[in-house]
Amino acid sequence: MKLKLDENLGRRGAELFGETGHDVLTVAERLKNDPKLAGGMPRYLIWDFDGTLGFRHGNWSGALVEVLQRADPSCGVTREHFVPHLQTGFPWHDPQRKRSTDVSPDDWWDALQPVFIRAFAGVGLTHSRAEQLARDVRAAYLDAAKLALFDDALPALERLSREGWTHVILSNHVPEFRQILDVLGVQPLIERIFNSAETGVEKPHPDAFRNVLDAVEAGATVWMIGDNLRADIEGAAAAGIPAVLVRKHHPAASFQCDSLERLSSIVSRSAID
Repeated sequence: MKLKLDENLGRRGAELFGETGHDVLTVAERLKNDPKLAGGMPRYLIWDFDGTLGFRHGNWSGALVEVLQRADPSCGVTREHFVPHLQTGFPWHDPQRKRSTDVSPDDWWDALQPVFIRAFAGVGLTHSRAEQLARDVRAAYLDAAKLALFDDALPALERLSREGWTHVILSNHVPEFRQILDVLGVQPLIERIFNSAETGVEKPHPDAFRNVLDAVEAGATVWMIGDNLRADIEGAAAAGIPAVLVRKHHPAASFQCDSLERLSSIVSRSAID
């Protein structure tokens, strides 16, 4: 399954450094090559993606609605009808279970077919019809027209890069996640990507965070940025990583902000303390 790359968006991150194409250096490489930018000890921001940097319009329930409405425009089924049937069965619903790293994208999606069949049957379709439509969910979910970044995502990534932060993404996501980042123009700004569909480990499993910590330089300052209290904030805290809850508020979160615009002032405390 391939996503169409919007080259103009794909170059967006590279414009920060005035380069495009295959000659683009990662932000981390620029920082390592320029001590003035690095500002001393290495500093890393670990980002969640969905709900933090970007989103898929309608999420999973939206993808199923789109499949059903193409097959039956007068069905009258909405996202709300599907939501109760999508609360179990995805890999991140069972984060304590570690999975093989050798699973192919096709096998990953095949494992979700029972979830999609159950959801279609739950809104009234016959089993045979549910099986037919379940096979179309992958393409619908990956529709590039449905992918988006929050308006403050790229400006925040660029600003924090200039301030000497290296960006890492840690996400519970689909096998095509790297292609999604390409479509959205984020890839040039990211040093490393840890995707659960590749690593076999879902947040908040401790190994999801250990994988990142093992990959960064010893003694580095590290923060986690995410919108999910359990997976991002509590998971990071269990690994000894301070975390910022974004786009939501919760009394259990020590650091939180409505948008990414205030993020710099929060994580910069680590450079002063």
